[in-house]
Amino acid sequence: MRTWLLIGAFLLLGFQVAQGQDAPNSSRWGEELSDFQKNGMLALGTWAIGNFAVSGYQMTRTKGTTYHFHEMNVLWNTVNLGIAVGGYLGASDLPAAMSSPELMQEYQNFSKILLFNTGLDVAYVMTGLYLRERSANVSKHSNRLRGYGNSLMLQGAFLFAFDLVLVLINEHNIRELTGSDQFQAILAPGAFRFTWNF
Repeated sequence: MRTWLLIGAFLLLGFQVAQGQDAPNSSRWGEELSDFQKNGMLALGTWAIGNFAVSGYQMTRTKGTTYHFHEMNVLWNTVNLGIAVGGYLGASDLPAAMSSPELMQEYQNFSKILLFNTGLDVAYVMTGLYLRERSANVSKHSNRLRGYGNSLMLQGAFLFAFDLVLVLINEHNIRELTGSDQFQAILAPGAFRFTWNF
C-alpha cells in the first residue's frame, strides 16, 4: 500500500511540475520531449527495480499463491526493465533540433503509443481476472493461476495509471506547443502549415 502511495505522489508531483513550467522557447522543444520521455522511462525502470527487490525477497519467504504472485512480478518486470532501458536510449537519440512538423509528429506519435498501451493495460487486468476465476475451477496449478492473476491485475493497473498520466502530460505539452506564441498551426482549405516565430 505504501508503494502505491509513493508512486501516486511521484506521478502527481511530476504532473504538477509539468503544468507549472513556462513554455520553453522554440529551440528547447525537442530537448523537452526527450527529457520527458527519459523521465517516464526512469519512472518505469524504478517500478521494475522496486518489484525485483520486494518480490525477489518475498519469493524466498512465501509459498503457494503468494509465491506465484511474486514470481510473476519478477518475470513481468524483466520485460518492463527492458522497455525502460530501450525507451530511455531511444529518447536519448531524439534530435534536439527538428522542424516544426517533425516535432509535432513526434509528440503525437508518443501520445498514440501511450493510448495503445492503455488498451493493452486493460487487457492485462482482464487476463488477470480471467486467471483468478479459472483458478477456482481447476485443481491442478490453482495456486499458480491465482497468483499470476493477482500479479497481472496489479501490474496492469499500475501500467494503466502510468500510461494515462503520461498521455495527459504529453497532451498538455502539445496544447502548450501549439498555443505558444513561438509556434503557430495554420489551417486553410487545401493547406496545413506550421510556423515558428523567433
